[in-house]
Amino acid sequence: MTSRAHPVDGGDLSPATDGGDLPIKSSPHRHKVGIPPKQNMFKDFMYTFKETFFHDDPLRDFKDQPKSKQFMLGLQSVFPVFDWGRNYNLKKFRGDLISGLTIASLCIPQDIGYAKLANLDPKYGLYSSFVPPLVYACMGSSRDIAIGPVAVVSLLLGTLLQAEIDPNTNPDEYLRLAFTATFFAGITEAALGFFRLGFLIDFLSHAAVVGFMGGAAITIALQQLKGFLGIKKFTKKTDMVAVLDSVFSSAHHGWNWQTILIGASFLTFLLTSKFIGKKSKKLFWVPAIAPLISVIISTFFVYITRADKQGVQIVKHLDQGINPSSFHQIYFSGDNLAKGIRIGVVAGMVALTEAVAIGRTFAAMKDYQIDGNKEMVALGMMNVVGSMSSCYVATGSFSRSAVNFMAGCHTAVSNIIMSIVVLLTLLFLTPLFKYTPNAILAAIIINAVIPLIDIQAAILIFKVDKLDFIACMGAFFGVIFVSVEIGLLIAVSISFAKILLQVTRPRTAVLGNIPRTSVYRNIQQYPEATMVPGVLTIRVDSAIYFSNSNYVRERILRWLHEEEEKVKAASLPRIQFLIIEMSPVTDIDTSGIHALEDLYKSLQKRDIQLILANPGPLVIGKLHLSHFADMLGQDHIYLTVADAVEACCPKLSEEV
Repeated sequence: MTSRAHPVDGGDLSPATDGGDLPIKSSPHRHKVGIPPKQNMFKDFMYTFKETFFHDDPLRDFKDQPKSKQFMLGLQSVFPVFDWGRNYNLKKFRGDLISGLTIASLCIPQDIGYAKLANLDPKYGLYSSFVPPLVYACMGSSRDIAIGPVAVVSLLLGTLLQAEIDPNTNPDEYLRLAFTATFFAGITEAALGFFRLGFLIDFLSHAAVVGFMGGAAITIALQQLKGFLGIKKFTKKTDMVAVLDSVFSSAHHGWNWQTILIGASFLTFLLTSKFIGKKSKKLFWVPAIAPLISVIISTFFVYITRADKQGVQIVKHLDQGINPSSFHQIYFSGDNLAKGIRIGVVAGMVALTEAVAIGRTFAAMKDYQIDGNKEMVALGMMNVVGSMSSCYVATGSFSRSAVNFMAGCHTAVSNIIMSIVVLLTLLFLTPLFKYTPNAILAAIIINAVIPLIDIQAAILIFKVDKLDFIACMGAFFGVIFVSVEIGLLIAVSISFAKILLQVTRPRTAVLGNIPRTSVYRNIQQYPEATMVPGVLTIRVDSAIYFSNSNYVRERILRWLHEEEEKVKAASLPRIQFLIIEMSPVTDIDTSGIHALEDLYKSLQKRDIQLILANPGPLVIGKLHLSHFADMLGQDHIYLTVADAVEACCPKLSEEV
């Protein structure tokens, strides 16, 4: 039974008369497909350039403004503190003060532990929560993000640095390489923001990030077994097999029961406090101050019992004083320069991905906008300055940012408050950490990385997209069974592979008519949609480029072959018209046009007419410039599938 589409009112469309093409009846009430006016090549290039790099129109506020106003806007653009600082008041300060003190109580014990992950002295963790947050407070646009060292970046940096220089045999060179890597991590971040290349970090898919973070969290937790169990001789490798082998091989002679008791007791305390905080949002401060309380109590306990004499490993000496200059320690020449650049680029990209994701998350929750490129410049500059003041790579911490958010922060002043507390700690309190047991630092880090294992997100990814799940699991297993850098490489590779797969193998669909409408939809999605006898309608769901043009042509011919076999078996009218619905085809290049030409010629040999429906402005413009529209015939290009089918049906009706 033939299904007809309703006509669309509009202009005239002449009937086909050229060559051996099948005649199509034209309706006087049908719109023609509009041909866009010819674009100036320079204007077209500038439009594409603007949409690629300046899609947010960052200079819109500068238009029609006096020079003084433009100068102030420029200053506010680079240093947002001059914007929000004008409206700062005591009420906001009260919220920022509470938030800053709260995150400071969380960051101090975490920083000491994270520095150990990077194979650095604990003081460098504290240094990295002093200078970078001050720089970010002046240049960053996020109100909620809390800056400092984070577990994943610390582990990644430590792993990459250790592969080049042994921190035990060459501690000075190792430290210099760490500062060099931090400097180039900052340069990478700032350059991506300045040149507006922030979209590059989007190539690391959410699924890959979930897998990478989960694997890194397990790797970090396993690394903490050295301090948690009191093991002195421990593997330098990070893969699960090597770590577990090192743990169990030292079970009979290397474990210290006093250390295990301290670690297990306070890990239980930390997990319980976290549970309390989740049950009641008003008690958010309980898990925030729990790490500091744990450090104070455990340090006091070790001091009065002299448990360090019984084999409990402690922090020992922690230098007093603020960050010394480290500019002279950065490598600007020699073999280590290339190593520093390579490590810095990798660490910078991971740090950037985490910070921007955190900033966007909390900005969405508070309904304000952050400029991704400005964020990258701010994060980059704080690491450049940090590398010159004895800091290693800092970024946004999710755990601290969440506490900052729940504590009621209003602006980046909370980061300044945190920095002041860290400064006071460096000046006056560092000697108090001498007897802090390593087991408590291990417990704090294990407690901090547990939320990074997002099982619910992995389950959702599995349900929604199996290819995404492969990317997630590939990154996860790569990290825990090989190394952090291999896991990251797998995550990036699978993300790119998915993009290539989607570009080179776009989806196509056969369309049918929804009964009693002029709407044509995918027959798999809408089983009630009916095929029009003698007409095969196919939709291409992607731009047609050199990378997929041959596949699109071959897939269309395969659809045609399959439909012809069905028609022949059912003794229905043969296929005379092939309609390609081109609404989703946003662009086409010369390879795509050649593919259409080859398809047209192939169909002519089979006495089947090719018809195009609703090509977009870019596509129809290129089809006219290439003269393919003339080859096909203007009367074989329709505004809608319904128009095309209505024009085909009268001819078919006469033959049935």
